[in-house]
Amino acid sequence: MQKYLSFFRLRFSMGVQYRTAAFAGVITQFAWGAMGILVYWAFYEVDSNAFPMTFSAVVSYIWMQQAFLAFFTVWMMENEIFDSIMNGNISYELCRPIHIYDMWFSRTIANRLSSAILRCFPILVVASFLPKPFGLQPPTSLIHFILFLLTLLLGLAVTVSFCILIYSLTFFTISPAGLKILFTSIVEFFSGAIIPLPFFPEKIQKIMELLPFASMQNVALRIYSADMTNRQMFSAIALQIFWLITLISCGKKLCSIAEKKVSIQGG
Repeated sequence: MQKYLSFFRLRFSMGVQYRTAAFAGVITQFAWGAMGILVYWAFYEVDSNAFPMTFSAVVSYIWMQQAFLAFFTVWMMENEIFDSIMNGNISYELCRPIHIYDMWFSRTIANRLSSAILRCFPILVVASFLPKPFGLQPPTSLIHFILFLLTLLLGLAVTVSFCILIYSLTFFTISPAGLKILFTSIVEFFSGAIIPLPFFPEKIQKIMELLPFASMQNVALRIYSADMTNRQMFSAIALQIFWLITLISCGKKLCSIAEKKVSIQGG
């Protein structure tokens, strides 16, 4: 465990050094968040009763999504890991007395956490002071806030475990480009990153909520926005835990198979 904590500390320390990149990211996320809110506002101005979420809930959903973008997005995968697999440098890691899966998990968590810490506070502070109805609303209760924090961390873990599945699949391909494009597109659509899941037809929404992608950001953001009943919240948390265990188990198994079949320079 100490080895992986060391990987975590090193990656976290490295990640918080990129303050200029974080500042540029904050500006970009403000722009995307504002554009998204204005698009929804145009529709809600026509008929606010025609939508499954209140406009204030949508606004909170979008601002929290932008604040914690580094937690949820699959496209923020580490090119360094892909490069090490493709150019053979992964052989150095295989020689060390560590488990590749656990090392990847700890460093990926650290990278995403450091990025989120640098970006989330400016977004949350500014969004909270924006005038209604465009500002971030506080959680409706302490229970909602606690459950939001819990599901936020579970969503981060589910996202990371899914990314490591993609890293492991790279061992069996010539190039990771196709995998990244395919899985990024699937996750963006099914996780609620583009359109919140309540806006889909009810039957389709129920199916999408059972998939692992819904456990990444959909649950935490909807809990914060008070868009779930108590029963829905606890069912969603149970699904998050189920998919986390499943993805980690599958990822470790696939990583173990890949390690045994890896070929470095034809050897």
